[in-house]
Amino acid sequence: MKNKTYFFCGIGGSGMMPLSLIVRGQGHKVSGSDRSLDQGRTSAKFDWLKAEGIGLFPQDGSGVTSANQIIVASTAVEDTVPDMQAAVRHGCELMSRADLLAQLFNASDQGIAIAGTSGKSTVTGMTGWIFHALGKDPTVMNGAVMKNFISDEAPFASALVGKGPAFISEVDESDGSIALYRPNIAVLNNIALDHKSMDELRALFTGFLAAAQVAVINADSEEVMALDRPAHSITYSIMGVPADLMATEISERPDGVDFLLGDISVSLQTPGRHNVSNALAALGAAKAAGIDLGEAAKALSGFVGLRRRLEVVGEANDITVIDDFGHNPDKIAATLNALHAFPGRLLLFFQPHGYGPLKLMGNDLARMFRDKMQDEDRLLLCDPVYFGGTTDKSVGSEAIVDAIGDRAQYFASRDDCASRLVALARPGDRIVVMGARDDTLSQFARDILARL
Repeated sequence: MKNKTYFFCGIGGSGMMPLSLIVRGQGHKVSGSDRSLDQGRTSAKFDWLKAEGIGLFPQDGSGVTSANQIIVASTAVEDTVPDMQAAVRHGCELMSRADLLAQLFNASDQGIAIAGTSGKSTVTGMTGWIFHALGKDPTVMNGAVMKNFISDEAPFASALVGKGPAFISEVDESDGSIALYRPNIAVLNNIALDHKSMDELRALFTGFLAAAQVAVINADSEEVMALDRPAHSITYSIMGVPADLMATEISERPDGVDFLLGDISVSLQTPGRHNVSNALAALGAAKAAGIDLGEAAKALSGFVGLRRRLEVVGEANDITVIDDFGHNPDKIAATLNALHAFPGRLLLFFQPHGYGPLKLMGNDLARMFRDKMQDEDRLLLCDPVYFGGTTDKSVGSEAIVDAIGDRAQYFASRDDCASRLVALARPGDRIVVMGARDDTLSQFARDILARL
């Protein structure tokens, strides 16, 4: 890994940018390209990368000029992209994002891998903060911006480069790459339908646990508990299921949640019962690494959350705007449960994160919205996110609306959805912007707040 030159094709992606920063932090030369940069989207992120000394190029092949470059491509990059064609012409080594991350992770002295359909970014952030706050100097690879590490020098802090033995990373099952990792400690939050069929997910997560020395697993998930796991396992529960770590006396606040872990009082700054479960997963990882639970719990009280996870954008005329990453049934259900713990109608905006996921999860999404929305809540959907490439568009957002009924509306345009949300909003409402794979959603939420 010494003195190499990497070119990241799709460098602005949520999984690519933190990896590029870790590689650069380890002393290598990094440059890249991104379709979003060419389309003029999310310019602040790319301006910061340039300021950090990372060379950025149009995605037209002009940045790939030498066989000495290692080309790292995200799964969204197709072989027809000019950068990839240039890489083939020059005879460059090609790596996937997952291959490079697994190489770095498996080379670490203490690899802690966070997996599961939902919650892994938050658990990764929580675990990383515990280790950092206790002086362990970890390397952290996250798919979300960790608010604790944001500074003027690092406004997009989705990675942390440390010198300690711990490499803490969320690992992805959506492309099957979870099979590449050999963790010392494997954390598995849950298993639910998302990018793959349940049979595929069960096989992938079984292999993930089998590769680990120690497993931290969610006893509240029947799917997780049905898997074979290492003899050395730590279980956790928020639902009274007998487990090694059990949360009791859970008390929700609008800005956090408190609970007991045995005789240890834990106070979180992130709201929702689902974050109690996430906290137990992070505390389980700390325990597996030999950290005292009391010290870990005290450190965790300083964790302030992630960008786009129930993030309050602001309030105007007693109407609150919230930005959230919810995009699959479990994630959105957790968001709605957390918000319904307190008064106020929900005006929900959801942009599906692709036509493929919508086709796979459409029925489950519609069922979840029907079950979780209260009578006065309203849901607006626009067309799924699409930035180019080949995809099957046979199932669109209108199919979800048809399955939900009169509490939901479809507008092809996101701007039309915003106009309808502003027209519907009244004092006491909470507008929730939900979706993934599109950094412009945060600006969309800020625009709605400005219009209010």
